[in-house]
Amino acid sequence: MFFKKLRADINAAKQNDPAARSKFEIWLTYSGVHALSWHRAAAFFYKIKLKLIARIISQWARKRTGIEIHPAAKIAPGVFIDHGSGVVIGETAEVGEGTILYQGCTLGGTGKETGKRHPTIGKNCVISAGAKVLGNITVGDYAKVGAGAVVLKDVPPHATVVGVPARIVRIGGSKDGIDLYQEKEDSYQTNITYLLKKTEYLQDMLVSLAKECGKTVPEKFTLPEQKEGDGEENLQESIKE
Repeated sequence: MFFKKLRADINAAKQNDPAARSKFEIWLTYSGVHALSWHRAAAFFYKIKLKLIARIISQWARKRTGIEIHPAAKIAPGVFIDHGSGVVIGETAEVGEGTILYQGCTLGGTGKETGKRHPTIGKNCVISAGAKVLGNITVGDYAKVGAGAVVLKDVPPHATVVGVPARIVRIGGSKDGIDLYQEKEDSYQTNITYLLKKTEYLQDMLVSLAKECGKTVPEKFTLPEQKEGDGEENLQESIKE
């Protein structure tokens, strides 16, 4: 059984890494394959209640590979951890067959839950470099998580999510019906720019109305240096001036 799973891991690496030249090289040099092998050994001891030995093995594997996998995590055969440095997989996490995990990704918890508190990753998913998938959520089969994304909600199958927090940008390779505005521009910057333009427009309207009423209003408002508790009073005095 152990060697069958090892062969599946090596085959996954050979299939997904263009730099892989031979299965023998993968077996000797790939830290992701080594980490998964040591994880299965640790998981065996964890299941038979020798949890201290399991934790020792997992920590030793972390020092050797840079990949930290809790012994209780459930990882199917055929998972590929590419490069692997900085990958963290939590206690109740589950990873489906054919999934690819890139360096720096985290399958972690939010720190506020008990029981099942880590994500469940479906089959043939891609968790890109630096992505953080947090909490008891599900990433559906064939889903893709973009580099650096922070996923806090369920991801449907065949979806692609990016950003902080992560948003869906594709489903099933199609962009129909999905808001892709953030792919072209920073949505926060766009909203702030809109509010600034609206404020300038309202200010011009106020100046125009004040002139019609024979009152003097400064062309540009200068906010005074605010102190805690008196910001509103200072603003009103500035407008009166």
